[in-house]
Amino acid sequence: MTGFKDHFSSASDRYAAYRPDYPAALFAWLAGLCVDHDLAWDCATGSGQAALGLAPHFRRVVATDASAEQIRHAAPHPLIDYRVAPAEASGLADHSVDLVTVAQAAHWFDLPRFYAEAARVLKPGGAIAVWGYGRMLLPGEMDALFQRFYAETIGPYWPPERARIDDAYRSLDFPFAEIQPPAFAIEVEWTLPRLLDYLSTWSAVKRYQAARGRDPLPALLAELRSLWGDPETARALQWPLFLRAGRVD
Repeated sequence: MTGFKDHFSSASDRYAAYRPDYPAALFAWLAGLCVDHDLAWDCATGSGQAALGLAPHFRRVVATDASAEQIRHAAPHPLIDYRVAPAEASGLADHSVDLVTVAQAAHWFDLPRFYAEAARVLKPGGAIAVWGYGRMLLPGEMDALFQRFYAETIGPYWPPERARIDDAYRSLDFPFAEIQPPAFAIEVEWTLPRLLDYLSTWSAVKRYQAARGRDPLPALLAELRSLWGDPETARALQWPLFLRAGRVD
């Protein structure tokens, strides 16, 4: 566990409740990369969003996270085996896995060690995919306000690893035979309070609160409210996904 940077256990219940789900089309595409569908390993599963998406496509999913608190709040499923384990030591057998996935977490890893572990557990020809999403897109004039909040208000409080998210993993080392993916996006219809619930899970918001002794979200709420209209009106929001996928020999 040495070196594990835990930014999420302190709010794991909120993380489980308020993080968005990934599109079903993403998991169908990932499953299509695999010859066999015996076992998928979802690494750094958090509260299990990606593992739940994989479950319809594989006979079994092992979902690991270094945080016991995150695993405690993960959504149960009969085909998902949740385990506490670091990314670099899954405990899985050699050449036993058809697909390795990492959702919104690869930027935290010791990547050379994780990639060695993925190569060890994957079957010949098995697939690996790492993906994430950055700042959501808000409708109309609200997006500029939101961009300022993201980059300026809480920008100094993002951990340095967040730069890899903003770079859409383009600079991430990825030593596999790469496969070009189609475009995917998370799409939701949320009320304004639901949006604020999600933002409360951001590590930069929590770090701002700790450093400043106040919450930055009420000021953002005041700015957005006049443009949003009725806060209980659900509006369409979107996060474009970025994805690196490949195979082992």
